[in-house]
Amino acid sequence: MAERQQVTNPWPALWALVLGFFMILVDSTIVSVATPAILRDLDADVNQVVWVTSAYLLAYAVPLLITGRLGDRLGPKNLYLAGLALFTLASLWCGLTGTIEQLIIARVFQGFGAALMTPQTMAVITRTFPATQRGRAMSLWGAVAGVATLVGPILGGVLVDGLGWEWIFFINVPIGVLGFVLAWRLVPKLETHSHQFDLLGVALSAIGMFLLVFGIQEGETYDWGTIKGPITVWSLIIAGILVLALFLFWQSRNKNEPLLPLTLFKDRNFSLANVGISSVGFTITAMAFPLMLWAQVARGLSPTRSALLLVPMAVITSALAPFVGKLTDRVHPRYIAGFGLFCLPVSLLWLSAVLSPTAPIWHMLLPIALLGVANGFMWAPLGTTATRNLPMNQAGAGAGVYNTTRQVGAVLGSAAIAALMQSRLAIELPGAGAAATGAAFDGKLPTVALQGFSDAMAQSLLLPAAVSVIGLVAVLMFERPAHMVRATAPATDPVPAQA
Repeated sequence: MAERQQVTNPWPALWALVLGFFMILVDSTIVSVATPAILRDLDADVNQVVWVTSAYLLAYAVPLLITGRLGDRLGPKNLYLAGLALFTLASLWCGLTGTIEQLIIARVFQGFGAALMTPQTMAVITRTFPATQRGRAMSLWGAVAGVATLVGPILGGVLVDGLGWEWIFFINVPIGVLGFVLAWRLVPKLETHSHQFDLLGVALSAIGMFLLVFGIQEGETYDWGTIKGPITVWSLIIAGILVLALFLFWQSRNKNEPLLPLTLFKDRNFSLANVGISSVGFTITAMAFPLMLWAQVARGLSPTRSALLLVPMAVITSALAPFVGKLTDRVHPRYIAGFGLFCLPVSLLWLSAVLSPTAPIWHMLLPIALLGVANGFMWAPLGTTATRNLPMNQAGAGAGVYNTTRQVGAVLGSAAIAALMQSRLAIELPGAGAAATGAAFDGKLPTVALQGFSDAMAQSLLLPAAVSVIGLVAVLMFERPAHMVRATAPATDPVPAQA
């Protein structure tokens, strides 16, 4: 196993990297609060606007396995800078688009830039921080991941109200330039490792993910039936599953260097952490859409006021991050992550129960505050537990796998919540499902329809709540990390020789 590369002070580099990481994660959720504005301005329907997020997440998730390897081979600094440049330029393109189709295409390029960047942050942590200090470093990474997914809707609301939805993308340009300069100056050049590239694996994973996500998200649009000729929604979903199964089979048979190193999953905690983070990615992405639509349509709140509902969550998550980071290096991750993932479904069930067009706002703030507690206790222990035992020469691969599972969860969450919202709207408000346009969701629904709309959004929240329970079960099976076993093992005195 390669030794950890010695860096005198790795913290400045980490701060430079998490600035860009924060920006790309904000873009995973910032569109949710701008959904009604984009619906109106671009004359789109609900499913098309959800594709603005799904296209980004899909382009983000699919390349992560290979971009982690590229970071090992070409250097994480080089890949990070290339991705940040692409992401920043694509953000400018997003803001300048005039049609929903152009916006979706621009978001694909944004997602690919994000895919180049993300594995490099975790790889730098793994390769520059000793195992006994990675908890503190990963707590910063985890806090950024948690806060970014919450800040996205808040920042989006302020920008949409004040400047227009285009500015949720334009704001990335100055931040991207600043992040590029800081990373250029502060991130060290780390030792590279030679890797082969599994092009067949890349193709199979990309095709399988696209078929699966497209089938799930477009299901309600086509009434889960025929799309064109012999092509049906279910044939796409089944084909996606079969292609992904073929991808896993190829990974197990590839004797050179597979895209997905299945040997990493021999580490029990790595496997369980990946299950946990995929459920978290699904849940956090999925819950934002129904909540923001409910606030703006059923309650008539502005984008800013809607986003401000999430302030308690963001504040509590940020406040807990340093405390949880210190605990992560000393306390069994089962207890820390388990507490967070217990709070997550409870908060969503609570939120679903109180979502109505007449409920006082403070009724929403209590479960949202509990969501903040959940986020504060989830991200750092999951990330730390996944990467703590990774060998240095597989840091990029392991980070790529971990981030891929998180993003796959987010992609499936985005697709599934779109299908479920359309389904529930079609039932609660007949005629307002897949065909719902911007005119139907501009905050002017007739009073008689508000309860049905609220019920549809409340029922949609039950899906991410259910998926989060899978993550809870996974983290409760964590083993005690090796460094804790060594630290707590009692010293044994040699047995004296018998006379």
